[in-house]
Amino acid sequence: MKFEIPARKKLVYEMNIPVRWGDMDAMGHVNNTLYFRYMEMIRVEWLRALGCEPHPGGEGPVIVNAFCSFIKQLEYPDVAVLKMYASDPARTTFETWVTMERETDPGVICAAGGATTIWVDFPKQKAIALPDWVRALVSDDAPAAGA
Repeated sequence: MKFEIPARKKLVYEMNIPVRWGDMDAMGHVNNTLYFRYMEMIRVEWLRALGCEPHPGGEGPVIVNAFCSFIKQLEYPDVAVLKMYASDPARTTFETWVTMERETDPGVICAAGGATTIWVDFPKQKAIALPDWVRALVSDDAPAAGA
């Protein structure tokens, strides 16, 4: 199964992650599970940059599904260059997308993935409408924040 990142999306954040020796597996490339960790790292840093750190007594984002297409290997030593995009705000959800490149091979996508994010009232454990400020941030017609 292959997922395609949509053409209509908004760049919301970029970050570099050094590839560590310990990220590699016995085959000499970054273990597949780490790509999901890298996507988690950029998502969390984007939310922190927005001042949106979830806490159990409030509301915030929850990932309801995630995927990653592995195209080329990431290896040590290098730096993974991640770009995060958002699209398709709905009543309670929005989509996030991440591309990964090697700093030593700019412009060549090594992996691409994404996640559906739902906005949740944590004490009630129930989906709620996206706040207006979140909707504005992930709408492709609004300027990017933190990019």
